[in-house]
Amino acid sequence: MSVKTPKVRALILDVDGVLLASPHEQAWRDALTGLADPGRFTTQLYQDQVAGKPRAEGALSALRALGVADAQDQAPAYAVRKQARLEALIQAGGVRAFPDGLRFVERAAAAGLPMAVVSASRNADAMLRVCKRLDGGALLDRFAVNLNGRDEGPGKPDPWIILRASDELKTPPQACLVVEDATAGIQAARAAGALALGLARLNDAAGLRTAGAHRVVASLDDIAIDDLTTGHWTESAS
Repeated sequence: MSVKTPKVRALILDVDGVLLASPHEQAWRDALTGLADPGRFTTQLYQDQVAGKPRAEGALSALRALGVADAQDQAPAYAVRKQARLEALIQAGGVRAFPDGLRFVERAAAAGLPMAVVSASRNADAMLRVCKRLDGGALLDRFAVNLNGRDEGPGKPDPWIILRASDELKTPPQACLVVEDATAGIQAARAAGALALGLARLNDAAGLRTAGAHRVVASLDDIAIDDLTTGHWTESAS
């Protein structure tokens, strides 16, 4: 049974893995050819080393995790190849919105909850623009605050982007619910003093809980908007 926690007054949503099934992971994997065996770039490695990080930082982290000897020197070119591959995949229709993510956004909008999107990816806007809402409009236009691709501050798990979103939403962090599918995003939320909802699309609930998520679900359909606004949405107030 859920217990009462602070009422949610605003939402801060990651993009890749939460709202969109994007080709980021595939692009990183494809771009490895000539540097390392692409087959070693697993979904777990992507989640642990790349997800939520700015492109340059993610490139270096991935190459180091794969044991590439000259990772520091190779990372810039790897990041460029990844971006070119990603753009090709997007052009080929390789991005789609998760149906439960769309429904969650529409239910939150109907309830009057202001929302921010906070992705490290500079491609997030383009992908959200091509994905349509139920009324046919661009999904990107549903958000009051857009911090996608901002690189003025450090990437997750640093709380900078969460605190910035909270400030622009004019809502204190403790009343903001951050929805993330990566441990770095959950850690950023908790470091900011925000509420954290882990989305375990990849059967990784344990890692999200360890990172500090107040609740972990397999689908955003499992969250009732009324429960968010009344404070009865989580099993734990830790």
